[in-house]
Amino acid sequence: MAKTSTTTQGLRAAIERSGYYPALVAEAVEAAVGGEPIRSYLVHQETTFDQNEVRRHVTVLVLTGTRFIVSHTDEQAADNTSPTPYATTSTESVKLGRISSVVVSRVVANPESYTPGSLPREVVLTIGWGAVSRIDLEPAACGDPNCEADHGYTGSTTADDLSLRVSEAGDGPETVRQALAFAQAISEATADPTR
Repeated sequence: MAKTSTTTQGLRAAIERSGYYPALVAEAVEAAVGGEPIRSYLVHQETTFDQNEVRRHVTVLVLTGTRFIVSHTDEQAADNTSPTPYATTSTESVKLGRISSVVVSRVVANPESYTPGSLPREVVLTIGWGAVSRIDLEPAACGDPNCEADHGYTGSTTADDLSLRVSEAGDGPETVRQALAFAQAISEATADPTR
């Protein structure tokens, strides 16, 4: 990452603030970004409970002039493959032209008294680029309730590449603002006809 950019410094600070293996996460993100200037970013830490264990996960989203970069880092407890706890970090780099959809869902309290510019209670950002799809199938039927013929199956395919939820109560208002800013930046970038 270019060390002189204010945006790059902000990303590094956000990764460090997450407190989740910042050296490991930053190194993976820096390697994926390379020398490209960063246009926008979002760092989201999520804590989950898996039976008797607490697990942490951090997602870092980065937008450059040509790519959308996704980094995930998970921690794992010691198991039969490793006698000590370990972390797994992965990054994916997607050309902006491959992004097929950006969906932003906002949840607002008391919508009848909503004031433009007010912060939503939560934001769900879903980005699709065709890497992962989910197929939901069910038996097809006709309108005849007495029909016993096999009509095959019917279903739908849903892009399921990335869905990220942030809330004011769980993540704080600044993370919600950052999610909205990132959503706007990636929406604008994918609308650019030169991509």
